Amino acid sequence: MTRRKQAAPVQITAPAKAARAKAGLVKPVTARATTPEPVDAATLAEIFARLRAANPEPRSDLEYLNPYTLLVAVVLSAQATDKSVNLATAPLFARADNPAAMLALGEETVRHHIRTIGLFNTKAKNVVALSRILIEEHGGEVPRARAHLEVLPGVGKKTASVVLNVAFGEPTIAVDTHIFRVSNRIPLAPGSTTDKVQAGLEAIVPEPYRLNAHHWLILHGRYVCKARKPECWRCPIADLCRYPDKTPAPV
Repeated sequence: MTRRKQAAPVQITAPAKAARAKAGLVKPVTARATTPEPVDAATLAEIFARLRAANPEPRSDLEYLNPYTLLVAVVLSAQATDKSVNLATAPLFARADNPAAMLALGEETVRHHIRTIGLFNTKAKNVVALSRILIEEHGGEVPRARAHLEVLPGVGKKTASVVLNVAFGEPTIAVDTHIFRVSNRIPLAPGSTTDKVQAGLEAIVPEPYRLNAHHWLILHGRYVCKARKPECWRCPIADLCRYPDKTPAPV
């Protein structure tokens, strides 16, 4: 059997490329839009001043009774809405608002209470496990040290930051999808990862706003600076934001 000789690849000359492009056969190369420079210090301070004026005492949308129930609620909120978590935790916390009571309920009962939340099997296991650790290693109390929080089952850097900020008044900024989007969109402290954005924000947010910065940014991203269609027409900082694709008011 004789082999068929493989045809050499067709070389397209520059004039041919130009002709094909003119005919619409080749997509023209377009320059990427440049990312706006982060806002300056004066603008940053004005942004937070306006957010504070609009909501002087911001609160988390998660409902909790004490540091322990806050910790559990934040663990359950991973990949779930705060509304769905609140619906599940209201009856759960009525029965168990401390580690000993949660441990007494057991994993099966906890799983039944949170079955409407995503990843409920893993989350029920984590809630019971972290409750046991709190009893055995921390006297049933939620530790105030980040290192002790981050090693609890189901608790990572973001969850620990929320607990430290909300329960213990530490000026941490837990970067979720909303804060990540807002920070990169305005931009405040742009970054390719949540850790980079968190470090950037915690380094630049003026001291008077650090304690509540987490809440202002997350609520702004959740209700105004939305992912698919930001409501720029009613944004209190629209004139300070450098996001180029602002959306017009609905007709």
